[in-house]
Amino acid sequence: MTLPPSVPGPSIVWLRNDLRLADNPALTAAIERGGPVEVVFIHDEVSDGIRPLGGAAKWWLHHSLERLSARVARLGGSLVLRRGGAHDVMRDLIRETGATAVFWNRRYGGAERSLDAAIKDYARASGLDAHSFQANLLVEPWTIATGAGNPYTVFTPFWKAFLARPEPPRAPLPAPPAIPGLPSDVSPLASDNLDSWNLLPRNPDWSAGLVARWKVGEQAAHEQLDSFIADRLSRYADGRDLPAEFATSELSPHLRFGEISPFQVFDRVDAVRQNASAETARNAAKFMAEIGWREFSYNLLFHWPELATQNFDRRFDGFPWAPSSTPALTAWQEGRTGVPLVDAGMRELWQTGYMHNRVRMVVASFLIKNLLIDWRVGEEWFWDTLVDADPASNAASWQWVAGCGADAAPYFRVFNPVLQAEKFDPKRTYLRRYLGDFDGADALDYPTPIVDLANARTQALEAFAEVSGLPRDIAPPTGFSPQ
Repeated sequence: MTLPPSVPGPSIVWLRNDLRLADNPALTAAIERGGPVEVVFIHDEVSDGIRPLGGAAKWWLHHSLERLSARVARLGGSLVLRRGGAHDVMRDLIRETGATAVFWNRRYGGAERSLDAAIKDYARASGLDAHSFQANLLVEPWTIATGAGNPYTVFTPFWKAFLARPEPPRAPLPAPPAIPGLPSDVSPLASDNLDSWNLLPRNPDWSAGLVARWKVGEQAAHEQLDSFIADRLSRYADGRDLPAEFATSELSPHLRFGEISPFQVFDRVDAVRQNASAETARNAAKFMAEIGWREFSYNLLFHWPELATQNFDRRFDGFPWAPSSTPALTAWQEGRTGVPLVDAGMRELWQTGYMHNRVRMVVASFLIKNLLIDWRVGEEWFWDTLVDADPASNAASWQWVAGCGADAAPYFRVFNPVLQAEKFDPKRTYLRRYLGDFDGADALDYPTPIVDLANARTQALEAFAEVSGLPRDIAPPTGFSPQ
């Protein structure tokens, strides 16, 4: 391709978990540079250490790419889809386009960082400009540390340090008015057919509940944020623990795929906080702290890349887990444990690709501390079935419940699913939503519990005390709720 001398050569914008046009620093930088811009997405399941997406996340990715492609086309560009190892694919794209620059927004997993660094080295050695940008976290993990210069491993001081930073998070960037494509006399780049990636479930197609539950894409993400601020934020702090109430933001899948950025969410909610009544400001501050938990989880992933596979607290390496391939595990996965709140949560997950966060903690605690099944088994199941399966939050949260993570719930804190249901779903609204005309655990057609909760708790405490070196007779706290 030949361009006038005054026009920079083509730029490649490589999208990953940032499937949006607004507040996309890599896209903005490429357009401001001048010259044609090629927007690409590489579906990489083969590079070393890259974790393939689970089924529910693939469903979301398909629809998100579909909508993003249409938005890019409306601005005059095109979204090029390629599949394969990112290093090889990017090398091909550079050659095919004659690109002189490549831009992307940063990722924070260990394998992803290594891959990105290798591609940046290749591009620069080939004479290209190669730049990465902060787009998906409010604070870069290497810029926030304790007084001793170490990464934070406890959330509260991490969040206090974040709030004490002299500069607030930057303002979100606007969407570009246009994306300059290749000249009309140049053949467009070859692009995979999205359907050929087989991201959607078939034989059987289990996605009907996801289709009914979710709207996907950048526009839907902002509509969800608008709805949350208008209808839910004012009752968030207390309502967020009630699974029957629609009081949470439900932005997690949009954030996971970058259809909306944390800068956009933080900016909107902080503006409400500064101009609201004291009660609404309290709710806004609580929600902003939950965005902080996402930041904290990525801080952990950056410094401990094996977060999804290795105990943060290595004392747990010798824990006597039960065999993972058991009827009990199958019952848990299918929502047939005979414990109503656990079963309702697991059925919500299977039907919608989502689960209320309070219930996520309950079902995780049941698997780990009542069935004594390795937290990694649960993390993998959530990775496959959640539309918001996030590499940092999913792993950090499972380790938190297990008691082996950073700032974790102590091992002796065992969620009692019966008491949790009584406290947070007293009218059984959530239970009936997913268990049907439910009238208690003694209903004729409801299964008998697969485990005695009290006995299982005692066994769990003994096992956890063994590996932790702590006394076995520690009394559990009452009214436990996480930070």
